Amino acid sequence: MARGDRRPTLETVAARAGVSRATVSRVINDQPVAPSSRRAVERAIAEVGYVPNQAARSLVTHRTGLIALVLPESSTRVFSDDQFFPRLIQGVSQELDDEDEQLVLMLAGSEASRDRIERSAVAGRVDGVMLASLHGTDPLSAALAKSGIPVVSNERVLGPVEVPSVGVDNRGGARAAVEHLIASGRRRIATITGPQDMIAGMDRLDGYLDAVGGSQEPVVAAGDFTRASGEAAMKRLLDEEPGIDAVFAASDLMAEGALHVLRQNGFRVPDDVALVGFDDITRARYTEPPLTTVSQPIDGIGRHLAAQLLRLIAGEPVEPVITLTAELVVREST
Repeated sequence: MARGDRRPTLETVAARAGVSRATVSRVINDQPVAPSSRRAVERAIAEVGYVPNQAARSLVTHRTGLIALVLPESSTRVFSDDQFFPRLIQGVSQELDDEDEQLVLMLAGSEASRDRIERSAVAGRVDGVMLASLHGTDPLSAALAKSGIPVVSNERVLGPVEVPSVGVDNRGGARAAVEHLIASGRRRIATITGPQDMIAGMDRLDGYLDAVGGSQEPVVAAGDFTRASGEAAMKRLLDEEPGIDAVFAASDLMAEGALHVLRQNGFRVPDDVALVGFDDITRARYTEPPLTTVSQPIDGIGRHLAAQLLRLIAGEPVEPVITLTAELVVREST
Protein backbone atom coordinates (compact mmCIF):
# COMPACT_ATOMS: atom_id res chain seq x y z
CA MET A 1 0.00 0.00 0.00
CA ALA A 2 1.52 3.31 -1.08
CA ARG A 3 2.06 6.22 1.33
CA GLY A 4 -1.21 8.10 1.69
CA ASP A 5 -3.35 5.16 0.48
CA ARG A 6 -6.20 4.21 2.78
CA ARG A 7 -6.09 0.85 4.53
CA PRO A 8 -8.49 -1.60 2.84
CA THR A 9 -11.76 -2.00 4.77
CA LEU A 10 -14.56 -4.53 4.92
CA GLU A 11 -16.41 -2.37 2.40
CA THR A 12 -13.40 -2.54 0.04
CA VAL A 13 -13.40 -6.31 0.19
CA ALA A 14 -17.19 -6.50 -0.18
CA ALA A 15 -17.14 -4.30 -3.29
CA ARG A 16 -14.35 -6.36 -4.87
CA ALA A 17 -16.07 -9.67 -4.06
CA GLY A 18 -19.57 -8.48 -5.03
CA VAL A 19 -21.07 -9.48 -1.70
CA SER A 20 -22.41 -7.65 1.34
CA ARG A 21 -20.28 -6.32 4.19
CA ALA A 22 -22.03 -8.82 6.50
CA THR A 23 -20.91 -11.72 4.30
CA VAL A 24 -17.29 -10.53 4.46
CA SER A 25 -17.57 -10.31 8.25
CA ARG A 26 -18.92 -13.85 8.47
CA VAL A 27 -16.05 -15.20 6.37
CA ILE A 28 -13.42 -13.39 8.45
CA ASN A 29 -14.97 -14.72 11.68
CA ASP A 30 -15.23 -18.24 10.25
CA GLN A 31 -19.02 -18.33 10.31
CA PRO A 32 -21.16 -20.26 7.81
CA VAL A 33 -21.52 -18.79 4.31
CA ALA A 34 -22.08 -20.26 0.87
CA PRO A 35 -18.89 -21.86 -0.51
CA SER A 36 -18.97 -19.63 -3.60
CA SER A 37 -19.22 -16.50 -1.47
CA ARG A 38 -16.38 -17.66 0.77
CA ARG A 39 -14.15 -18.21 -2.26
CA ALA A 40 -15.00 -14.79 -3.65
CA VAL A 41 -14.28 -13.07 -0.33
CA GLU A 42 -11.01 -14.91 0.21
CA ARG A 43 -9.89 -14.01 -3.31
CA ALA A 44 -10.83 -10.35 -2.74
CA ILE A 45 -8.96 -10.26 0.60
CA ALA A 46 -5.80 -11.47 -1.15
CA GLU A 47 -6.21 -9.00 -4.02
CA VAL A 48 -6.74 -5.86 -1.92
CA GLY A 49 -4.36 -6.86 0.88
CA TYR A 50 -6.96 -6.63 3.63
CA VAL A 51 -5.77 -7.36 7.21
CA PRO A 52 -8.54 -7.93 9.79
CA ASN A 53 -8.63 -5.54 12.76
CA GLN A 54 -7.93 -7.87 15.67
CA ALA A 55 -9.59 -5.66 18.24
CA ALA A 56 -12.80 -5.47 16.24
CA ARG A 57 -12.68 -9.16 15.50
CA SER A 58 -12.33 -9.93 19.22
CA LEU A 59 -15.58 -8.08 19.90
CA VAL A 60 -17.35 -10.53 17.61
CA THR A 61 -15.58 -13.78 18.46
CA HIS A 62 -14.79 -13.01 22.13
CA ARG A 63 -11.31 -14.36 21.39
CA THR A 64 -8.00 -12.52 21.59
CA GLY A 65 -5.88 -15.11 19.79
CA LEU A 66 -3.45 -14.95 22.73
CA ILE A 67 -2.54 -17.95 24.89
CA ALA A 68 -0.59 -17.48 28.13
CA LEU A 69 2.12 -19.74 29.49
CA VAL A 70 2.60 -18.83 33.16
CA LEU A 71 5.78 -19.87 34.96
CA PRO A 72 5.78 -19.15 38.72
CA GLU A 73 9.55 -18.68 38.70
CA SER A 74 11.98 -15.77 38.69
CA SER A 75 13.48 -14.57 35.42
CA THR A 76 16.94 -15.72 36.57
CA ARG A 77 15.57 -19.25 36.97
CA VAL A 78 13.66 -19.37 33.69
CA PHE A 79 16.52 -17.87 31.66
CA SER A 80 19.23 -19.97 33.29
CA ASP A 81 20.95 -22.96 31.65
CA ASP A 82 18.11 -25.27 32.72
CA GLN A 83 16.91 -26.63 29.39
CA PHE A 84 13.50 -27.61 30.75
CA PHE A 85 12.05 -24.13 30.25
CA PRO A 86 13.21 -23.41 26.67
CA ARG A 87 12.24 -26.90 25.52
CA LEU A 88 8.79 -26.60 27.12
CA ILE A 89 8.30 -23.19 25.49
CA GLN A 90 9.45 -24.60 22.16
CA GLY A 91 6.89 -27.41 22.32
CA VAL A 92 4.08 -25.03 23.25
CA SER A 93 5.08 -22.61 20.48
CA GLN A 94 5.15 -25.33 17.83
CA GLU A 95 1.63 -26.45 18.69
CA LEU A 96 0.25 -22.91 18.80
CA ASP A 97 1.97 -21.98 15.53
CA ASP A 98 0.25 -24.92 13.87
CA GLU A 99 -3.10 -23.53 15.08
CA ASP A 100 -2.27 -19.88 14.28
CA GLU A 101 -2.38 -18.83 17.95
CA GLN A 102 0.06 -16.42 19.66
CA LEU A 103 1.98 -17.35 22.81
CA VAL A 104 2.37 -14.87 25.66
CA LEU A 105 5.00 -15.79 28.29
CA MET A 106 4.24 -14.58 31.82
CA LEU A 107 6.58 -14.96 34.81
CA ALA A 108 4.90 -15.13 38.21
CA GLY A 109 7.91 -15.09 40.49
CA SER A 110 6.39 -12.75 43.07
CA GLU A 111 3.03 -12.13 44.70
CA ALA A 112 2.68 -8.83 42.82
CA SER A 113 3.32 -10.50 39.45
CA ARG A 114 0.83 -13.27 40.27
CA ASP A 115 -1.81 -10.66 41.07
CA ARG A 116 -1.16 -8.85 37.78
CA ILE A 117 -1.42 -12.09 35.82
CA GLU A 118 -4.64 -13.04 37.57
CA ARG A 119 -6.21 -9.65 36.81
CA SER A 120 -5.09 -9.82 33.17
CA ALA A 121 -6.44 -13.33 32.64
CA VAL A 122 -9.73 -12.72 34.41
CA ALA A 123 -10.20 -9.51 32.37
CA GLY A 124 -10.12 -11.63 29.21
CA ARG A 125 -6.82 -10.38 27.82
CA VAL A 126 -5.90 -14.00 26.99
CA ASP A 127 -8.07 -16.90 25.84
CA GLY A 128 -6.57 -19.42 28.23
CA VAL A 129 -3.67 -20.20 30.53
CA MET A 130 -1.06 -22.96 30.74
CA LEU A 131 0.63 -23.31 34.13
CA ALA A 132 4.03 -24.94 34.58
CA SER A 133 6.62 -25.33 37.34
CA LEU A 134 4.06 -24.92 40.11
CA HIS A 135 5.23 -24.88 43.74
CA GLY A 136 2.99 -26.07 46.54
CA THR A 137 -0.67 -25.11 46.55
CA ASP A 138 -0.05 -22.16 44.29
CA PRO A 139 -2.98 -19.73 44.74
CA LEU A 140 -2.88 -18.67 41.10
CA SER A 141 -4.16 -22.03 39.84
CA ALA A 142 -7.13 -21.89 42.24
CA ALA A 143 -7.94 -18.28 41.35
CA LEU A 144 -7.84 -18.90 37.60
CA ALA A 145 -9.87 -22.10 37.82
CA LYS A 146 -12.49 -20.32 39.94
CA SER A 147 -12.72 -17.48 37.41
CA GLY A 148 -13.83 -19.88 34.69
CA ILE A 149 -10.98 -19.14 32.28
CA PRO A 150 -9.67 -22.30 30.53
CA VAL A 151 -6.62 -23.57 32.45
CA VAL A 152 -4.29 -26.56 32.09
CA SER A 153 -1.23 -27.48 34.11
CA ASN A 154 2.10 -29.19 33.64
CA GLU A 155 1.95 -31.86 36.37
CA ARG A 156 -0.88 -32.30 38.82
CA VAL A 157 -1.98 -29.30 40.85
CA LEU A 158 -1.56 -29.72 44.59
CA GLY A 159 -4.64 -29.02 46.67
CA PRO A 160 -8.38 -29.32 45.98
CA VAL A 161 -8.32 -27.56 42.58
CA GLU A 162 -9.26 -29.71 39.59
CA VAL A 163 -7.25 -28.63 36.55
CA PRO A 164 -6.47 -30.87 33.52
CA SER A 165 -2.79 -31.78 33.59
CA VAL A 166 -0.03 -33.07 31.34
CA GLY A 167 2.96 -34.68 33.00
CA VAL A 168 5.48 -37.45 32.84
CA ASP A 169 5.83 -40.67 34.82
CA ASN A 170 8.37 -39.20 37.22
CA ARG A 171 7.92 -41.92 39.81
CA GLY A 172 8.30 -44.76 37.33
CA GLY A 173 11.31 -43.12 35.68
CA ALA A 174 13.07 -42.62 39.01
CA ARG A 175 12.30 -46.18 40.06
CA ALA A 176 13.79 -47.52 36.82
CA ALA A 177 16.95 -45.44 37.36
CA VAL A 178 17.53 -46.79 40.87
CA GLU A 179 16.66 -50.36 39.87
CA HIS A 180 19.32 -50.03 37.16
CA LEU A 181 21.86 -49.07 39.83
CA ILE A 182 20.83 -52.01 42.00
CA ALA A 183 21.07 -54.40 39.05
CA SER A 184 24.60 -53.16 38.37
CA GLY A 185 25.66 -54.23 41.87
CA ARG A 186 25.40 -50.97 43.80
CA ARG A 187 24.45 -51.45 47.43
CA ARG A 188 24.51 -48.01 49.05
CA ILE A 189 22.53 -45.68 46.82
CA ALA A 190 21.82 -42.06 47.73
CA THR A 191 19.45 -39.59 46.10
CA ILE A 192 19.60 -35.84 45.61
CA THR A 193 15.99 -34.71 45.55
CA GLY A 194 14.18 -32.01 43.69
CA PRO A 195 12.04 -29.46 45.59
CA GLN A 196 9.52 -31.20 47.81
CA ASP A 197 6.86 -28.58 47.10
CA MET A 198 6.75 -29.67 43.45
CA ILE A 199 5.06 -32.78 42.05
CA ALA A 200 8.14 -33.74 40.01
CA GLY A 201 10.41 -33.52 43.05
CA MET A 202 8.00 -35.47 45.23
CA ASP A 203 7.35 -38.21 42.66
CA ARG A 204 11.04 -38.72 41.87
CA LEU A 205 11.81 -39.17 45.57
CA ASP A 206 8.93 -41.66 45.82
CA GLY A 207 10.39 -43.59 42.87
CA TYR A 208 13.75 -43.79 44.65
CA LEU A 209 12.06 -45.02 47.84
CA ASP A 210 10.05 -47.60 45.86
CA ALA A 211 13.25 -49.05 44.39
CA VAL A 212 15.44 -49.19 47.50
CA GLY A 213 12.53 -50.62 49.51
CA GLY A 214 13.81 -52.61 52.46
CA SER A 215 17.20 -53.33 50.89
CA GLN A 216 18.83 -50.29 52.55
CA GLU A 217 18.07 -47.27 54.65
CA PRO A 218 17.26 -44.31 52.38
CA VAL A 219 20.08 -41.80 51.99
CA VAL A 220 18.52 -38.48 51.04
CA ALA A 221 20.04 -35.05 50.39
CA ALA A 222 17.84 -32.11 49.43
CA GLY A 223 18.29 -30.16 46.18
CA ASP A 224 16.25 -27.76 44.07
CA PHE A 225 16.99 -28.97 40.48
CA THR A 226 19.91 -26.53 40.07
CA ARG A 227 23.59 -27.36 39.52
CA ALA A 228 24.62 -25.46 42.66
CA SER A 229 22.24 -27.46 44.81
CA GLY A 230 23.64 -30.69 43.34
CA GLU A 231 27.15 -29.62 44.31
CA ALA A 232 26.09 -28.70 47.86
CA ALA A 233 24.14 -31.93 48.31
CA MET A 234 27.02 -34.06 47.05
CA LYS A 235 29.40 -32.39 49.50
CA ARG A 236 27.01 -33.22 52.35
CA LEU A 237 26.73 -36.81 51.21
CA LEU A 238 30.49 -37.27 51.10
CA ASP A 239 30.80 -35.81 54.60
CA GLU A 240 27.91 -37.72 56.16
CA GLU A 241 27.65 -40.93 54.07
CA PRO A 242 31.18 -41.89 52.97
CA GLY A 243 30.12 -45.45 52.08
CA ILE A 244 27.77 -44.56 49.19
CA ASP A 245 28.56 -46.19 45.85
CA ALA A 246 25.83 -44.62 43.70
CA VAL A 247 23.74 -41.45 43.46
CA PHE A 248 20.43 -40.82 41.75
CA ALA A 249 20.03 -37.07 41.20
CA ALA A 250 16.51 -35.88 40.37
CA SER A 251 17.76 -33.61 37.56
CA ASP A 252 20.68 -33.65 35.14
CA LEU A 253 21.88 -30.26 36.35
CA MET A 254 22.11 -31.58 39.90
CA ALA A 255 23.87 -34.69 38.60
CA GLU A 256 26.36 -32.47 36.79
CA GLY A 257 27.02 -30.58 40.02
CA ALA A 258 27.46 -33.87 41.89
CA LEU A 259 29.87 -35.13 39.23
CA HIS A 260 32.01 -32.01 39.62
CA VAL A 261 32.29 -32.55 43.39
CA LEU A 262 33.06 -36.25 43.02
CA ARG A 263 35.90 -35.57 40.61
CA GLN A 264 37.24 -32.77 42.81
CA ASN A 265 37.45 -35.23 45.69
CA GLY A 266 39.21 -37.94 43.71
CA PHE A 267 36.26 -40.27 43.13
CA ARG A 268 36.08 -42.09 39.81
CA VAL A 269 32.70 -42.27 38.05
CA PRO A 270 31.42 -44.94 37.70
CA ASP A 271 34.20 -47.06 39.26
CA ASP A 272 33.83 -45.64 42.78
CA VAL A 273 30.45 -43.97 42.56
CA ALA A 274 27.87 -44.49 39.80
CA LEU A 275 25.67 -41.53 38.89
CA VAL A 276 22.24 -41.14 37.26
CA GLY A 277 20.34 -37.96 36.43
CA PHE A 278 16.86 -37.11 35.15
CA ASP A 279 15.70 -35.07 32.11
CA ASP A 280 18.21 -36.06 29.38
CA ILE A 281 19.22 -32.51 28.57
CA THR A 282 21.68 -32.11 25.70
CA ARG A 283 24.70 -31.53 27.93
CA ALA A 284 24.13 -34.92 29.64
CA ARG A 285 25.70 -36.53 26.58
CA TYR A 286 28.85 -34.42 26.87
CA THR A 287 29.79 -34.68 30.54
CA GLU A 288 32.86 -36.75 31.36
CA PRO A 289 31.76 -39.50 31.52
CA PRO A 290 28.47 -39.11 29.61
CA LEU A 291 25.55 -39.22 32.03
CA THR A 292 23.08 -42.05 32.42
CA THR A 293 19.72 -40.35 32.80
CA VAL A 294 15.96 -40.64 32.56
CA SER A 295 14.64 -39.04 29.38
CA GLN A 296 11.37 -37.15 29.49
CA PRO A 297 9.72 -35.69 26.35
CA ILE A 298 9.80 -32.04 27.41
CA ASP A 299 8.85 -30.74 23.95
CA GLY A 300 6.00 -33.25 23.89
CA ILE A 301 4.74 -32.03 27.24
CA GLY A 302 4.58 -28.52 25.79
CA ARG A 303 2.70 -29.64 22.70
CA HIS A 304 0.19 -31.67 24.73
CA LEU A 305 -0.32 -28.74 27.11
CA ALA A 306 -1.14 -26.39 24.26
CA ALA A 307 -3.37 -28.92 22.50
CA GLN A 308 -5.33 -29.60 25.69
CA LEU A 309 -5.86 -25.89 26.28
CA LEU A 310 -7.03 -25.25 22.72
CA ARG A 311 -9.58 -28.03 23.09
CA LEU A 312 -10.81 -26.51 26.35
CA ILE A 313 -11.14 -23.09 24.71
CA ALA A 314 -13.15 -24.65 21.88
CA GLY A 315 -15.49 -26.29 24.40
CA GLU A 316 -14.31 -29.80 23.56
CA PRO A 317 -13.79 -32.57 26.15
CA VAL A 318 -10.23 -33.21 27.38
CA GLU A 319 -8.52 -35.95 29.32
CA PRO A 320 -8.20 -34.92 32.98
CA VAL A 321 -4.69 -36.36 33.25
CA ILE A 322 -2.16 -37.16 30.52
CA THR A 323 0.97 -39.00 31.67
CA LEU A 324 3.82 -39.38 29.19
CA THR A 325 6.49 -42.07 29.39
CA ALA A 326 9.93 -41.53 30.93
CA GLU A 327 12.68 -43.82 29.65
CA LEU A 328 16.06 -44.75 31.09
CA VAL A 329 19.03 -43.87 28.85
CA VAL A 330 22.15 -45.77 29.90
CA ARG A 331 25.54 -44.12 29.35
CA GLU A 332 29.04 -44.41 30.81
CA SER A 333 28.33 -42.85 34.25
CA THR A 334 26.91 -46.19 35.41
